[in-house]
Amino acid sequence: MDRRPEPAGEQSFDETLRQLQGIVERLERGELPLEESLRAFERGVELSRQGQAILDAAERKVEILLRDGRTEPLAVGTAAERNGEGKGGRG
Repeated sequence: MDRRPEPAGEQSFDETLRQLQGIVERLERGELPLEESLRAFERGVELSRQGQAILDAAERKVEILLRDGRTEPLAVGTAAERNGEGKGGRG
């Protein structure tokens, strides 16, 4: 399996999901004080958005590979940018 290091400031989808699951578990227990619950919720929203961005990038990469009939590795976003699609997100 390809285990390239993540770029600085980014983490893998699996790590993002693991952290988000931990936050959900803590919030579901209902034992956190209000302020701590709010901080955890905010972090959960950030992680959710980060995870969605990772999934969106992977989906774009798959679409590009299928559309272009490519089989060699492709950096996420590179072909899309060359094709004038830019980095615009959904939502």
